[in-house]
Amino acid sequence: MNTGSDKPGEAAVAAHGATVDDSESEVERGLGSRAPEFIKARRALHLSWQVGVFIVGLAVVVAGIIMLPLPGPGWVVIFGGMAIWATEFVWAQLVLRWTKRKVTEAAQRALDPRVRRRNIILTSIGVVIIAVLAGIYLWKFGLQMPWKIKDQ
Repeated sequence: MNTGSDKPGEAAVAAHGATVDDSESEVERGLGSRAPEFIKARRALHLSWQVGVFIVGLAVVVAGIIMLPLPGPGWVVIFGGMAIWATEFVWAQLVLRWTKRKVTEAAQRALDPRVRRRNIILTSIGVVIIAVLAGIYLWKFGLQMPWKIKDQ
């Protein structure tokens, strides 16, 4: 780790396994609008750009929310809409950073051998309980196929 560097954040990024080039782009980019410079230079154009980005992001997020109960990749689409918003709005950038951090932490916890072993044991116990309950139900009521049910 190069602690004597004159670039801020380089040592922190190196500690996380990223390269120095990655840290420079992250530090330079920072928070804020990713709109082209000629759009940012004109206030009315920048405002209309932000409204457009908000509407497109909102449409994508709403589509993702609709996909939650329906077939489709709902959460992926919602995070895609958040990524669209994050190109222009600081609050969305902060939400995405927080989400990425939490997802990374959850993935690291899931790969822990003790957690995996616990999850396998709990899943096995759940499968056994469901099998026993299904066996008791079938023993008590039997198996009646829908096409053999007689009209009463």
